[in-house]
Amino acid sequence: MRGLVAVCLSLLLCAAGCGYTLVRQSQSLAGIQTVAIETPRNDSYEPGVELVIADALRREFLRRGAVRVIDASTGADLVLDGEVHRIRTSGRSFDSVVLAVEYELTLSLALRATRPDGSRVPIDARALRETEIYSASADVEATRKNRQEALRHLAVVLAGRVHDSLAESLAQ
Repeated sequence: MRGLVAVCLSLLLCAAGCGYTLVRQSQSLAGIQTVAIETPRNDSYEPGVELVIADALRREFLRRGAVRVIDASTGADLVLDGEVHRIRTSGRSFDSVVLAVEYELTLSLALRATRPDGSRVPIDARALRETEIYSASADVEATRKNRQEALRHLAVVLAGRVHDSLAESLAQ
């Protein structure tokens, strides 16, 4: 037991020496108490992707716990809205018969964070686009499921980046 405590303590001290610090979640979005996350408009040809994006954003803000997520945009300290620009799927790697082995899925968003006075909080453009690779299969249903999982993963990654970008912008 003492060995485990010593290892944990030494890891904690090493992490502190490397510049890592614990961040209080309540300070991650300076001055913002409530956020309204509107479902983005879907400009892609992927039905329902806007719901996946909105759900990932809401979950990320709730998970971080720094602000209260509310439904109504009136009365919110910050309103997050925008569009799903496009989703591009392309073959990534191929076998000797020129059948796809992997696909690459790219998701591009255009999100805006607006304060009640109409001013915008900038979101880094790099936080709004990401690519994920998923496996192809001879089974069409397996390929479809792999694509859906890749899309959900992209939504989660982008939601985290959007939150981080907002926290950084608001801290300045």
